[in-house]
Amino acid sequence: MVSVVKAAESRPSRAQRQAQTREKLIEVAREMFLDVGYAASSLDKVAVAAGFSKGAVYSNFSGKEELCMAVLDSIHDEQIEGVVGAFTADVDLDGRIDAFTAWAREGLGQPRWTALEVEFAAVARQSPYVAGELVKRHREISEALAELIRRVTKEAGIELTMAAEQAAVALLSLGIGLGAMRSLDPTIDVDVFGQTMRVLLRGVAS
Repeated sequence: MVSVVKAAESRPSRAQRQAQTREKLIEVAREMFLDVGYAASSLDKVAVAAGFSKGAVYSNFSGKEELCMAVLDSIHDEQIEGVVGAFTADVDLDGRIDAFTAWAREGLGQPRWTALEVEFAAVARQSPYVAGELVKRHREISEALAELIRRVTKEAGIELTMAAEQAAVALLSLGIGLGAMRSLDPTIDVDVFGQTMRVLLRGVAS
């Protein structure tokens, strides 16, 4: 009787199984979208590669657009984690900017990520849902960056020469543009990102 109870307790719940299925679908879709692109992928292919039925996909996502948004969210979460990690290092502001620049050399402008971002952004022209979701996420990222900027400058005892929200938009725009350029020309140095950040956060170039 005890063994039966333990077996029942160790068995994942329905909610846990669904969460595991969703995670697996995002993982498989991410590799497929990055390898062959958004247009060349299909929910059928994702389902087969993940070992599920197409119905399992639709029980977690309304369609390929929502699935791709989840994939992009996973990529953005990793990028934000890298930025936050750099700016929470136990060093002074210059050291944190150096840590961010080092991260950007590896994490900014990955060709496959950038290609997927650009391809999916084009879908926004025909899909109000995609357009709205992308706008929502850009705003969320900007707000997170603004909060990080406020915290970092406060810890450093620096008074910003512009609103944190404006600095966040400027840095996000520079990051997107520089990432797109580096996806085509990986020799482009990201030091300009660090130097621009110093100007925005400190008002002076190093």
